[in-house]
Amino acid sequence: MVTAAKDFLKIYWPLVLVAFAGLVLTLMLMDPAPPKTIRFAAGPPGGAYYTYAERYQRLLGEQDVNVTLIQTAGSVENLRLLDEGSVDVALVQGGLATPGDAETLRSLGGLFHEPFWVFVRDEAGVTDFGQLRDLRMAIGPDGSGTRLLGLDLQAEFDGVWPPASRNSLSGIAAANTLIEGKLDAAAFAASPDAAYVQTLLRAPGISLLPFERAEALSRRQPALAAVVLLRGVVDIGADLPAHDVSLVAPVAQLVVRKSLHPAIEALLVDSASAIHQDGSLFARAGAFPDPDTTDLPVSRQVQRYYANGPSFLRRYFSFDLANFLDRAWILAIPLLTLLFPLVKVAPPIYRWRVRRKIYIWYKDLRDLEARGRDMPTKEERAVITDELEDLQVEIGELDVPLSYTDDLYRLRNHVEFVKHLLMNTRPTPGLGA
Repeated sequence: MVTAAKDFLKIYWPLVLVAFAGLVLTLMLMDPAPPKTIRFAAGPPGGAYYTYAERYQRLLGEQDVNVTLIQTAGSVENLRLLDEGSVDVALVQGGLATPGDAETLRSLGGLFHEPFWVFVRDEAGVTDFGQLRDLRMAIGPDGSGTRLLGLDLQAEFDGVWPPASRNSLSGIAAANTLIEGKLDAAAFAASPDAAYVQTLLRAPGISLLPFERAEALSRRQPALAAVVLLRGVVDIGADLPAHDVSLVAPVAQLVVRKSLHPAIEALLVDSASAIHQDGSLFARAGAFPDPDTTDLPVSRQVQRYYANGPSFLRRYFSFDLANFLDRAWILAIPLLTLLFPLVKVAPPIYRWRVRRKIYIWYKDLRDLEARGRDMPTKEERAVITDELEDLQVEIGELDVPLSYTDDLYRLRNHVEFVKHLLMNTRPTPGLGA
């Protein structure tokens, strides 16, 4: 076994050396490995964005990618942090991106409808959004997508509204304040699953304000879609809501920096499919994630994912191994192309090297034979015979593989033959090698 291993190394050591050098070169030239930590702008704690971000954190953590959640005021701040490079990924309300954002940011697809909910106290007697102008209304803090969308819609209804209609409360705080009667209305751009939305849908004395002109608003605001909260879809038994409610809704999307590693993009889309593929109150199962409901360019990696699904390697290997193989195979192909001819040429080269160790002695043997034939007496030829015996000793120390032993013993027989020839043959003057 040891001899076989030695023979293998003798034959293929140049090949092993080239393969090792190629492997080192491949590791040096291959694309860098994906980061093990990414920063996720998650919105305010308690909000739907933060809840979803925690689910992304858990799923990516299962693939050994640590997700650091960054608390923010909302979509506007999320976009700013992405542009600055302070975070790598964020949930962003549709319609907020600017043309400049498209230079540095990429979308991984729309994830869910984010309706613009407006809840009002029944005693306010409000039936239309424009009637909220002189009432106390919360539309979220600066830096939130809710506030930006609220301001856009207020501008659609008679221009600038008074400060009282632009209260900065949001989320649970705004919901509780509305229930306590300290606000007349509160607006939220949020998922139907948000806890405060579910609370307000069931709160006595509080109603969801319909947007009867939702279709018209969607035409005037391209980022908005007209959606309908169907009768009974919240709670069939309680018939909640008691009638269809027309709403407007942007689509929340997952946005990353253009420079984010493609493997992390694929992992995020994997997670998005697991988190958002189920149906919601506004969409059937399988409607999201959707690459066609974004206001930012979709990365090429993600386009391939939506067209073909996860890569072959990701289907059968862990994230780390699949990513390594995916990065290595491009450089491995030329390396293998180089190794194939080397594998083919290595055995002939080795045979030549081994036989050369044997045949090189024939030159000395011929020289000694020629010198011996020129010697006039047996005594003088005996000196040559001694040199032939020394040659035999040196040849006996040769180390060759067993498969070449017959060539070695043939050489030794030839040395013995020349010795016998010189001792029993008369000299032939003038004979040369």
